[in-house]
Amino acid sequence: MAERTTTSSFPGAAALRQTGRLYGLGLDVVRLTFRRPFQVRELIQQFWFIASVSILPTALVSIPFGAVIALHIGSLTTQIGAQSFTGAASVLAIIQQASPIVTALLIAGAGGSAMCADLGSRTIREEIDAMEVLGVSPVQRLIVPRVLAAMGVAVFLNGMVSVVGVLGGYFFNVVMQHGTPGAYLASFSALAQLPDLWISEIKALIFGFVAGVVASYRGLNPKGGPKGVGDAVNQSVVITFLLLFVLNLILTTVYLQLVPPKGS
Repeated sequence: MAERTTTSSFPGAAALRQTGRLYGLGLDVVRLTFRRPFQVRELIQQFWFIASVSILPTALVSIPFGAVIALHIGSLTTQIGAQSFTGAASVLAIIQQASPIVTALLIAGAGGSAMCADLGSRTIREEIDAMEVLGVSPVQRLIVPRVLAAMGVAVFLNGMVSVVGVLGGYFFNVVMQHGTPGAYLASFSALAQLPDLWISEIKALIFGFVAGVVASYRGLNPKGGPKGVGDAVNQSVVITFLLLFVLNLILTTVYLQLVPPKGS
């Protein structure tokens, strides 16, 4: 008994348990995705809901994001005398880094928070317990469609952010910084390659999965009634942000090691 008490009070034991449960929920989502019956109606409803609350904020954020990147890179390339590479540097930065990050942050902040609040309210009303008593898997019935919907919306929004960000960067570079349209487009086609787009979509897909799993996990484990649901929503957003930046670092490092730059 003394050893059990010592183990439970080990510094960081609670954090390790939470991490293990979160990881276990992610594995359950992957496993139950391929088990019938598949909740098609729930998937469509959640896809539409997450898209409806995320499209407009994502579009509005992507415009200044692309503009800031274009302005900074345009100013830097002017200082070093490499104006002809402004287009390539701006577009690659937007597609590889800015686009999936912006998409994931908006998915977690808008769609993920709503998802967490919905599941948290179901949990405190004991609907989740009732489903388990009836032999219905809450993960298969509720979590899997929501995670898949978050992944699908993230992929589509990532493409929208890429297009809007590139157009915004083109406008600010050509109009405000008096760049050359031909040089902007030529440098992009000279340095960009198809894997740059693939890694952007892969990042968005993984980030959407992480945002959905974290939001679902916190929604299934609120504490303290309605106040606990609000705390769970805040925690899900913060945890998702931290995981996204760590995953982005790992994925970017692996990509740069596996895919050589064009022309090297």
